[in-house]
Amino acid sequence: MVRILILIFLFVFESLFAQDFQGIATYKTNRKVDLNMDDSRMNADMQKQLQEMLKKQFQREYTLNFNGTESVYKELQSLEGPKPASGVRVMIAGSGPSNVLYKNSKEGRYVSKQDMMGKLFLIKDNLEELDWILEDETKTIGAYTCYKATAKRMGQRLRNIRIATDNNEENTDESEEEEITITAWYTPEIPVSNGPGNYWGLPGLILEVGDGDENILCSKIVLNPKKKIEINAPVKGKVVSEQEFEEIMEKKMEEMRDRMSRRGDGDGLRIRIGG
Repeated sequence: MVRILILIFLFVFESLFAQDFQGIATYKTNRKVDLNMDDSRMNADMQKQLQEMLKKQFQREYTLNFNGTESVYKELQSLEGPKPASGVRVMIAGSGPSNVLYKNSKEGRYVSKQDMMGKLFLIKDNLEELDWILEDETKTIGAYTCYKATAKRMGQRLRNIRIATDNNEENTDESEEEEITITAWYTPEIPVSNGPGNYWGLPGLILEVGDGDENILCSKIVLNPKKKIEINAPVKGKVVSEQEFEEIMEKKMEEMRDRMSRRGDGDGLRIRIGG
């Protein structure tokens, strides 16, 4: 019954939320990270500094500019975080304020501009359609009543992040393929089928979503701002599919590790996250 009422609500008000309707949603992200600090060179102070650095690395802020069928999602430029411990390098794949994600829910496609080590790529592919299950549970986020929805998909979950050194090549990231449960909270009060990142497909704007490791929460919404929002797909970059980009990214990461090894950076610590 709840699902039927929500779908009716969306149908009735769909004409009111056409291309002229616009909004800006601000989201903040957090990620749970487990470190395997078995490197003998990591003293207590260095471990504490590293934990704080990684915590800040994942506390990012994004804006979602949206209308009835389109959106642009990008990271806000933030102040510089804590300085990394001496000799530590952190690589977070697929992140950065220059990256832009355009989604078109009506056409079921997306365009993502990604800067990979100074080279621009333009990923064009179809949006992933999750099989959302709408549930009766509700909660309030800000001034909005939100409904719970869940979906499952297969993916690689990073079980822990290990400190890698050139002298210990086996000390690397660990991930495994498993079924991941996505939990989203959406509000029919803003009946647009959109949300942060690649999330979409619900009868209302997604204000919170998490997969057990990463959580994304909306902190602010401005509807119909006085200044019109430009919502356009990025156009610069080498055009590739999602699968092609993932293969290129993995190859680039391998090349970076090889270069660091040849330069003799054996005393440095490297942490690779994602990708």
